[in-house]
Amino acid sequence: MKKFNFRKVLDGLTASSPVGSSGGGSGSGAGGGSVHPGGTAGAAGTPREEIQETLTSDYFQICKTVRHGFPYLPTALAFDPVQKILAIGTRTGAIRILGRPGVDCYCQHESGAAVLQLQFLINEGALVSACADDALHLWNLRQKRPAVLHSLKFNRERITYCHLPFQSKWLYVGTERGNTHIVNIESFILSGYVIMWNKAIELSTKTHPGPVVHLSDSPRDEGKLLIGYENGTIVFWDLRSKRADLRAYYDEAIHSVAWHHEGKQFMCSHSDGSLTLWNLKSPNRPFQTTIPHGKVQRDGKKPESCKPILKVEYKTCKNSEPFVIFSGGLSYDKPCRRPSLTIMHGKAITVLEMDHPIVDFLTLCETPYPNEFQEPYAVVVLLEKDLIVVDLTQSNFPIFENPYPIDIHESPVTCTEYFADCPPDLIPVLYSVGAKHKKQGYSNKEWPISGGAWNLGAQTYPEIIITGHADGSVKFWDASAITLQMLYKLKTSKVFEKQKVGEGKATAEIVEEDPFAIQMMYWCPESRIFCVAGVSAYVIVYKFSKHEVNTEIASLEVRLQCEVEDIITPEPETNPPFPDASSQLPSLKSLSGSTNTVACEGTMKDSIPCLSVKARPVRMPPGYQADLVIQLVWVDGEPPQQITSLAVNSAYGLVAFGNCNGLAVVDFMQKTVLLSMGTLDLYGSSDPYQRQPRSPRKSRQFAAGLTELSDSPVSLELERCKSPTSDHVNGHCTSPTSQSCSSGKRLSSADVSRANRRGPGRPPFRKAQSAACMEISLPVTTEENRENSFSRSRSSSVSSIDRDSKEAITALYFMESFARKNDSAVSSCLWVGTGLGMVIILSLNLPASDDLRQSEPVVVSPSGTVLTLKGAVLTFACLDCMGTLTHRPYEVWRDPHSADDGDKTRKRKLVMHSPSSSQDMGDHQFAVICSEKQAKVFSLPSQTCLYVHNITETSFLLRADVVTLCNSVCLACFCANGHIMTLSLPSLRPLLDINYLPVTDMRIARTFCFTNEGQALYLSSPTEIQRLTYSQEMCDNLQDMLGDLFTPVETPEAQNRGFLKGLFGGSGQAFDREELFGEATAGKASRSLAQHIPGSGGIEGVRGAAGGVIGDLTRARIALDERGQKLGELDERTASMMASAEAFSKHAHEVMLKYKDKKWYQF
Repeated sequence: MKKFNFRKVLDGLTASSPVGSSGGGSGSGAGGGSVHPGGTAGAAGTPREEIQETLTSDYFQICKTVRHGFPYLPTALAFDPVQKILAIGTRTGAIRILGRPGVDCYCQHESGAAVLQLQFLINEGALVSACADDALHLWNLRQKRPAVLHSLKFNRERITYCHLPFQSKWLYVGTERGNTHIVNIESFILSGYVIMWNKAIELSTKTHPGPVVHLSDSPRDEGKLLIGYENGTIVFWDLRSKRADLRAYYDEAIHSVAWHHEGKQFMCSHSDGSLTLWNLKSPNRPFQTTIPHGKVQRDGKKPESCKPILKVEYKTCKNSEPFVIFSGGLSYDKPCRRPSLTIMHGKAITVLEMDHPIVDFLTLCETPYPNEFQEPYAVVVLLEKDLIVVDLTQSNFPIFENPYPIDIHESPVTCTEYFADCPPDLIPVLYSVGAKHKKQGYSNKEWPISGGAWNLGAQTYPEIIITGHADGSVKFWDASAITLQMLYKLKTSKVFEKQKVGEGKATAEIVEEDPFAIQMMYWCPESRIFCVAGVSAYVIVYKFSKHEVNTEIASLEVRLQCEVEDIITPEPETNPPFPDASSQLPSLKSLSGSTNTVACEGTMKDSIPCLSVKARPVRMPPGYQADLVIQLVWVDGEPPQQITSLAVNSAYGLVAFGNCNGLAVVDFMQKTVLLSMGTLDLYGSSDPYQRQPRSPRKSRQFAAGLTELSDSPVSLELERCKSPTSDHVNGHCTSPTSQSCSSGKRLSSADVSRANRRGPGRPPFRKAQSAACMEISLPVTTEENRENSFSRSRSSSVSSIDRDSKEAITALYFMESFARKNDSAVSSCLWVGTGLGMVIILSLNLPASDDLRQSEPVVVSPSGTVLTLKGAVLTFACLDCMGTLTHRPYEVWRDPHSADDGDKTRKRKLVMHSPSSSQDMGDHQFAVICSEKQAKVFSLPSQTCLYVHNITETSFLLRADVVTLCNSVCLACFCANGHIMTLSLPSLRPLLDINYLPVTDMRIARTFCFTNEGQALYLSSPTEIQRLTYSQEMCDNLQDMLGDLFTPVETPEAQNRGFLKGLFGGSGQAFDREELFGEATAGKASRSLAQHIPGSGGIEGVRGAAGGVIGDLTRARIALDERGQKLGELDERTASMMASAEAFSKHAHEVMLKYKDKKWYQF
């Protein structure tokens, strides 16, 4: 019990040290706690003075860099035909602006209101957005990070449609009440000119025409405005004379209107699936009505109605028939038919079926002028989950190959990894194997959205992002210089047999939906070894080869279950003797006393994996090829628990993985299982709490739903130090029956050959009914449960012991280290971190020479070293005696199927990265260990805790990584309360603590990761990756790396109109909108109708010039503006009161005149 008391002393010291754990925040104050355990400085004090840490808080700053992927929940689309840039608005108030590859800008409305409509000021470098909160915003695109210049908030009316004529500064705004307002784009002030609905429609009409659904000026005469109302009314309004030139009525609701370029005809789409073509000369009825997808009735009746045509575009060509393009309008009798875009060109009708519902589409034309032949060349179709561009210049309408990374979400992303400053040869190598899988059949033309400008910038190191997906696919992306381009796609499901429909239960699946979902990934860029853990409790080791190979897939099955005490039966637990070979394993114990074990023996699933590996030879194309599949098997009708930690090392040839039952170590070179052991057995005799398997252990027995507080101080201390949680973000797996694991199984090296094959004589292991140890949440119910558990308090002061979680393996790390105290030299080790904050060091005894590696067994043995932290262990790292990060040992990559590799005994080239002076007896290193609550730095081999920092008391860490920055090293942490923190190494001084992002979604917790050079990423939505930097240097250089949205381009000249056409066609006089809508003629609009709000761009300018004369003037101007608005409102109220007073006076005067000459008796 000496160790136990010693830890209490250490914790007392830790608690009293100035670690600055603030109440509601992240808990990392400026103090930075550092302790010498037991108060002994000794030799451990020396390294402190030796190491000069170069990183200070000046090196750190948080800012978002770029967002990749498809805009989540899109609602609106706009295109600038001169600048050739595209804008997409979303339901969350975001706008994505896309140009040539590399030009990709994300901006967000502060209100978060959905974007209803977007309108470019063509070739002006500006964009107008209309939002669902009835606000208009003007965005300046002439800067790399667009900002709002002006906003106009409508108070009394709801915006339904906007239209901005080409080269006009007056925006038409239609409302739900049916009125049309006009806004000056330059000043963002409302004109006094209003087209009221009751003036626009016939006076005899008794019903309201509904909201404005369309506004457009005539291509022939800018002084005429076409207004479409929802109920089918169309009004052609003369802006000069302020009256309706003509009105047209149709008995079906209008969804959209499109002009012929000559301005004599227009087309409407309707709710019954019909298209009507109208001529201005005969507006009484449409001169052509068609229902393109309606069945023609035999008796000559009108074709049957179809689904609404939501949008139509009518585009003319000089040398061919016009294009009529529309979405919707399909027949009702085919309910399963996919959403479609229909292209009518002459008599040919082409229906393009889409994978997702159509949100909006735009036809791209050669000219920005509406009164010229449009010459359409492409259609941009915005779908709910995709963006496609159709080539109209070819008769088969092929689509363009999309250069943007908008297919990140092709299958839902389940995990991410980020590697900055990786070997430079990787990107071309991955691209070369990935390029062979390119699809054919795309248009051979250049991508038409080609606006903006982008250069490489100063940042030149290669970056790779890896995403794991729900369908078992893994995508490698080139993320260098804040771009994203897919390099290579790996389908991990190909190693398994396809599941037949309805076979789920029979094949022992533990996840009915997405059984191949990627749960964890581990990549060694130097050796190119790649490893994945799947949701169905399997691990696949991949090796990279440039050559195609046809081979069988090696597979192993591992029995990794945790035995529990079962108190259902009243009999005391006994140890029955084992039959045959299994009894030779000394560490195996059965504590099973359940009476229902035998009852269902006949149908019980036992020793079978969840999925079936292909038994036949498989063709593997160049790229990543499966080297070994390791599967956990069912035991006694209980499914294997999902994997919570994973590590692989190419130099050692080992892969290790753990779950909430225990740890397995596999030699992937010899294809043998070295270790498969319950977590408690890993401690051996060095368990600090002396939790040896005892029979029976009465002190810690729990039944489902019942808790019995133990009198043992050991269990209370254990409860205090562990993280009392039921979620699995950091690998915990809490059993609903709250039973504790007592024993697993261990395979010594001598038993390797026998134990790596399952046999009928294996002991009947038992385990608790535990919750699925899901790192990803696929079923909805699981997601809900995880959300609930995620928001629960993680305070370590919880006194209840009812959540007695199993001790999951949460972190694994292979490194050259000092395994025991007073070791004179480093040796190969596996560091194991658990969910209770325990760190166990396992010694790896590898064959002395490379020649013997394939034949001699590797021995894994406990070193006896156990270190402790508060909370589940998240990450490990190792620093040499100079404080430099020690790289993990690795084998230099060589092609396993190389043609010149006839000699299989060729020596492996290993890079061990041992400290330079490891021969020196006094040599030491630093072990950095971070848990979800605290970080510690130990000096090895003395195992003295040099520094400790309590990162948070009130929350818990989701992710921690030791990263390099500016040729130094630091610990980067992301906390569940949204704080991003960095700590110096080895002294654990707080360098950065910013409340960046509250974790509102499990997706963020699952995908957040840090990497070198101050970079990080997370999935901001199901379809988008958000990258950010915590480096001050990168924040400073970000402007140079971002693309320019606006580039100076000459507006094309309008075609010369012929003399006769100018004389007889259209209005000869120029239309002066300024004269008509300006304040001098139209007067001021009611101030209460809409409120002008200065943009944040102006506010930022004020902040920048704070304290200066410019700042004072700007603030004064804004104050005057607000005062003017208030005075204007007061003026209106005064005028209203005067009008009512005049009315009252007039009425009183009339009464007086009426009764003036009457006598009193005549009243």
